[in-house]
Amino acid sequence: MRGSIPSPGPETARYGGNTPCIEVRAGDETFIFDLGTGVRELGAAAQGPLDAHIFVSHYHYDHLQGLPFFGPIFDPRSRFTIRGPTRNGRSVKDVLSGHMQQPFFPVTAEMVFRARCEYHGFEAGDRLKVNGVTVSAIEANHPGGNLAYRIDYKGRSIVYATDTEHGNDRDAQLIEFSRGVDVLIYDAMYTEDEYLGRNGSPKTGWGHSTWQNAVHMADEAKVGTLVLFHHDPVRTDDALDALVKLVKKQRKASLAAKEGLVIKL
Repeated sequence: MRGSIPSPGPETARYGGNTPCIEVRAGDETFIFDLGTGVRELGAAAQGPLDAHIFVSHYHYDHLQGLPFFGPIFDPRSRFTIRGPTRNGRSVKDVLSGHMQQPFFPVTAEMVFRARCEYHGFEAGDRLKVNGVTVSAIEANHPGGNLAYRIDYKGRSIVYATDTEHGNDRDAQLIEFSRGVDVLIYDAMYTEDEYLGRNGSPKTGWGHSTWQNAVHMADEAKVGTLVLFHHDPVRTDDALDALVKLVKKQRKASLAAKEGLVIKL
């Protein structure tokens, strides 16, 4: 999925131009991570009400933009438990409600949401267990804060680590957090040349990582499959194809996230 801003058009159609949203199904439970514009497609595919746990990594626009267009949240038969961190003294409910206010949006969440919604805080170090599924979180390295999530179910595991920048002590924490997981979904927005400013302006301090570091993290954590995530919105599908070829030379069990991609464990 693309990062920062939606990027529709013929040059991004194969991998998709929507901003972050992933769905995880484990047993009878459905989990949704982030509410980027991709959640609109998720809701449309449901073709009816949903009962799901929603976890928000952080509150930058590209991770919330899809919420006002998420069809099932307007269906009174749907039920959602929405969790996210408290930031600047504001709870997940406060932030999401504030996202839909005039003059930024014509209607408020309180006016139009019809699903049964519960809101709960979820912070780094927290752990939720529901019907055999465990969801845990740690703090990643991103301006304003960001949670990386791990999902464990019956010996299978996934880490969702979007919007994280390498280069401090949180690298080691994330490696341990991801140790041995089947799938690591990791921010690989830039190449090393782009990140360091060898090609354009430097991107250090922006809160995003490189495909080279994604490979390093996956190898150090001994994960199964590495999924490159949060693609630069200006990177075309052809450029992503070329990037994936480079990645696979260093780590064969790697792929780039694309809309509609399904990984079964």
